[in-house]
Amino acid sequence: MNRFHSLLAAVWLLTALRCAADTTFAPGNGTAPPPAREFRGAWIATVANIDWPSKSGLPVAQQKAELISLLDRAAQLHLNAVLFQVRPVADALYASPLEPWSEYLTGTQGKMPSPFYDPLALAVAEAHKRGLELHAWFNPFRAGHPDAKSPPALNHVVRTHPELIRRYGKQIWLDPGEPDSQNRALAVVLDVVKRYDVDGIVFDDYFYPYPEKNWAGGTLEFPDDASWKKFGAGSGQPREDWRRANVNGFIQKNITAIHAAKPWVKFGVSPFGIWRPGVPSGISPKALDAYGKLYADARLWLASGWVDYLAPQLYWPIAQRELSFTTLLQWWRQQNPKGRHVWAGLYDAKLPADEIARQIQTVRTQTSNGGAIHYHLRSVLENSALAASTRAQYAQPALIPATPWLDSTPPEKPRLTATAGKYSASARWANEGAEPAQWWLLQVLNEGNWRTEILPAGQTARSFDNFLPEAISLRAVDRLGNLSAPAVLVPRKSSSQDTGNGAVKLKK
Repeated sequence: MNRFHSLLAAVWLLTALRCAADTTFAPGNGTAPPPAREFRGAWIATVANIDWPSKSGLPVAQQKAELISLLDRAAQLHLNAVLFQVRPVADALYASPLEPWSEYLTGTQGKMPSPFYDPLALAVAEAHKRGLELHAWFNPFRAGHPDAKSPPALNHVVRTHPELIRRYGKQIWLDPGEPDSQNRALAVVLDVVKRYDVDGIVFDDYFYPYPEKNWAGGTLEFPDDASWKKFGAGSGQPREDWRRANVNGFIQKNITAIHAAKPWVKFGVSPFGIWRPGVPSGISPKALDAYGKLYADARLWLASGWVDYLAPQLYWPIAQRELSFTTLLQWWRQQNPKGRHVWAGLYDAKLPADEIARQIQTVRTQTSNGGAIHYHLRSVLENSALAASTRAQYAQPALIPATPWLDSTPPEKPRLTATAGKYSASARWANEGAEPAQWWLLQVLNEGNWRTEILPAGQTARSFDNFLPEAISLRAVDRLGNLSAPAVLVPRKSSSQDTGNGAVKLKK
């Protein structure tokens, strides 16, 4: 009986090996369908411990675990980018030679984590492993927070350069009219660009501060008399225009310097969602005037191509006519003669899940190459209805839209090989050419349906268990979203009766 079973096992093994040997993979004709293109970002706010760490002063192991968990869950939602706040108040959530460690990390400004680690380096590495771009988020001029728990560190700008500081209501601000304030902010940005493998740099809506009220309810004037007298009074401009010129010049300096340092790093801004009250027609004439009060002429930045992407904060419902999400999104997209990216800012922290779903769908009806940024990541993850709705909207993975004005040259087609078992297969691949891949676009045909995966550069193999792919397509994706030509393999049956090459041809 044992000998009989052994004989059966041997026959089965020989049959399986012969079947495996009879199936190989060969280059095939045709290509997989084009992948979806959509920016799917989420802010990770560190100021006041909104997203991460969940509280200041946590043990390092818990900080790391929380950050990795956030990135894991972002990838599970099929997001493809996170915007990680690294400089909330002229401090740093990374090892900076220019500014002190943030109190939001250790509980005390200037105190480094112990045992030492670099949160930004960790975030970049772990994001990339999960197919996520990481954009470093800076607040260029805010120098203090009203709810700060610790005093400024000895090397904080409030102490080292008090001549640049303006106290405005509850706010502590670096005066944008002081060239040294701008130079300091730019130096901090470039330090990160040069030392970390970030995919983008992004500013939010804070340039000059939002208006503060005095004790009688009147609007306070920003206290920039000193810089106005030194640099503005002789310019021949009204002070309001001079303030806008300060911010305009700062935006131009950043995009020029960032691209000079690393041409593939994208520069973006997420301004207040309304440029001017009453614009476009139908929008409330009582809305905040970002142009006139924050001195942020975001329309000019977009129209001039001074940003690679603009993500206006469209934080109102579609049905709220005087602040309509749809109306504002359409208007912003029309102010874009240079064809830069316009991605909608969504207010997940306040709006219901069904509204966010409708807004994602609205973006898609206006453009097939757009996207959205969710404020903020924990607000999505900790609301089960919102997380489920977002996951449903992002059911299939998507590549970030390409940025052809920075680079439009595709990488070389990768080298792809595959081996077959009886009911399984495995694929291996390698980069070709001088330019390394940033991601791999892997598409597999099974039972007539294509399945798409976006894999990190470090992954160069994939197993397919319990099925033999009808086709395997692999494309390299570079830092700016350019796709290589596809390497396509299909199974081929080898037998003495085979009169052709036996390869399955794909329909074009």
